[in-house]
Amino acid sequence: MFEDGLERLIHSVKNEARLTTFGKFALRNAVQRSANSRFQVEKAIAENPAILNERINDPVFIIGMPRSGTTILQALLYRDAAHRSPLCWECLLPCPAPTPETYRDNPRIDTIRKEFDIMFKLVPDLRMKHYMAADAPQECVGITALNFCSYQYLAQATLPSYDHWLSNEADQLQNLRWHKRFLQFLQSGGIRPVRWLLKSPLHLLRLKELFEVYPDARIVMPHREPSRFLASVTSLITSTRSLYTDHHDPAQTGQTLVKTWGAYLDGFLSDREEIGTENSFVDFHFDDFVGNQMGIVDAIYDRFGWPLDPQSRARMEQFLQEERKDKHGVHSYSLEQFGIARADIDRNFAAYTRFLKALKEP
Repeated sequence: MFEDGLERLIHSVKNEARLTTFGKFALRNAVQRSANSRFQVEKAIAENPAILNERINDPVFIIGMPRSGTTILQALLYRDAAHRSPLCWECLLPCPAPTPETYRDNPRIDTIRKEFDIMFKLVPDLRMKHYMAADAPQECVGITALNFCSYQYLAQATLPSYDHWLSNEADQLQNLRWHKRFLQFLQSGGIRPVRWLLKSPLHLLRLKELFEVYPDARIVMPHREPSRFLASVTSLITSTRSLYTDHHDPAQTGQTLVKTWGAYLDGFLSDREEIGTENSFVDFHFDDFVGNQMGIVDAIYDRFGWPLDPQSRARMEQFLQEERKDKHGVHSYSLEQFGIARADIDRNFAAYTRFLKALKEP
């Protein structure tokens, strides 16, 4: 149940986060909003249990590591009319479930758009580092945040005990059952896609549970050298945490992320080999995606046998023109900025480095 995660989150925030006055206000409001949204969703389901009969067919999950192109890939594939992703505003203010009449235009979208504009002013380099918009696809951390079992809170504050619980003790099967319940609720308003398009690096942590809840899932996985994605994600989290605290230590964050993501990838590789779902995966390298985005799109569609109509392709190509790389500035970072040593990477990512080497072989 969500109460366990909520209690652990509150305890960790109170005892470990060292928030500013503004940070306390902002994070308290975020938790209260999540609790209220969760209550409203459950109330809607209690009043209409048929919501849980909604079918979630053939969902596709993008599960690459953070900073490996997953956000732009999701936003790109979202331009296919067959796909639906949970949008940022839907995860923050989900009730009532959107209808065809309200999906593209309602006051909730305007509310979140204004909040994002304020955030971009408070954290000037955030837009440069991360693509986000009120009506853009949101990753699954926005859904699991309503279950208080989400990495989203770790992006906002340093929460060691909550981090340990999330990575090692949390019931990820229950977490993904809530995830499905939320999709069923969103779908109940009448917007039923051919397939859901979902995304989160945290699904690396719960691959077995993902296939238990979604046995017909398809997995799209970009890959990137740890030395590149670690520096980038540490840079991003440094920016997001700066909104809530003056006591963030980037070097400590870098060391924590090396250990966390090394453990996540070790578990993922072991689980992937054990469950034997290779036919459900498409793997590619981040550099190949950067060099030819539509080529990777075509490879994904060919692998899964999906048609891509001309109108959807045109929307994808237009999106790539509008959201070109470095549109909001160049995101520069290095391992040295965050006290990450090559030896730490070699030690914590040995298995994944071997996997990457095999992926690159012809």
